[in-house]
Amino acid sequence: MSTRIPFLKGHGTENDFVIVPDPENAIDLPPAAVAALCDRRAGIGGDGLLHVVRSAAHPEARGMAAEAEWFMDYRNGDGSIAEMCGNGVRVFARYLQRAGHVTEGDLTVATRGGVKTVHIAKDGDVTVGMGKALFPEGGVTVSVGERSWPARNVNMGNPHAVAFVDDLSHAGDLISPPPFSPAAAYPHGVNVEFVVDRGPGHVALRVHERGAGETRSCGTGACAVAVATARRDGADPAVTGTPATYTVDVPGGTLVITERPDGEIEMTGPAVIVAEGEIDADWLETATRA
Repeated sequence: MSTRIPFLKGHGTENDFVIVPDPENAIDLPPAAVAALCDRRAGIGGDGLLHVVRSAAHPEARGMAAEAEWFMDYRNGDGSIAEMCGNGVRVFARYLQRAGHVTEGDLTVATRGGVKTVHIAKDGDVTVGMGKALFPEGGVTVSVGERSWPARNVNMGNPHAVAFVDDLSHAGDLISPPPFSPAAAYPHGVNVEFVVDRGPGHVALRVHERGAGETRSCGTGACAVAVATARRDGADPAVTGTPATYTVDVPGGTLVITERPDGEIEMTGPAVIVAEGEIDADWLETATRA
């Protein structure tokens, strides 16, 4: 490991990330190192970490290298691995643009949830093709204290439980994962979204992200909420042939989600790089051992 490791800090609707450019996959980032970097008091701080690697250099992404040059090796703030992060993809694309690897327009990004299409607009917003939502069978219930709600089971490459509530305060502090049942529905944990209506085609959410706690935004969560709301409202673009678009307010801003008749979901929102610097490798090694 070199003496100093370059990093950047960015966010998408205040879902924030430590960005570690590592084209040749030469930097060892075990879970303890990621957790140390994402620590908001003793590290840089972030909901997660974006490890930027060429697809051809990463064993999990080599099979996607022909479709996407770059692989988003995403980690949760506790160091665990996640399949996808919608806000993270937008920030990942913004980093690639800043570094001169891509320009405005279309690109592809490899993720553990598959290859994602991305469009960087001239106005600065980034649109990500998030793939199709899956609706695993079986009912799910989520709870906070003495309250419980039926939830829609939605998979966006990662698992979500979407519960409609009367007031977002009913979600509690969202520090600990909200209990859910049956346990078999989410063997590896779940992202839980609590949702209220704001108006026609307009909802707001709070979210507990597995491995991170409550975050200011969750891109895959916003997509899960949009499709769950559409189905609740009786809208299925595959049946009607008409796209369904929802404005989704998150604590850190606003995302626009569109589900097309072919089932593909697009998410549009901002992505910002706020700082860059260097990590002291000796500190990281010490923090990893702590």
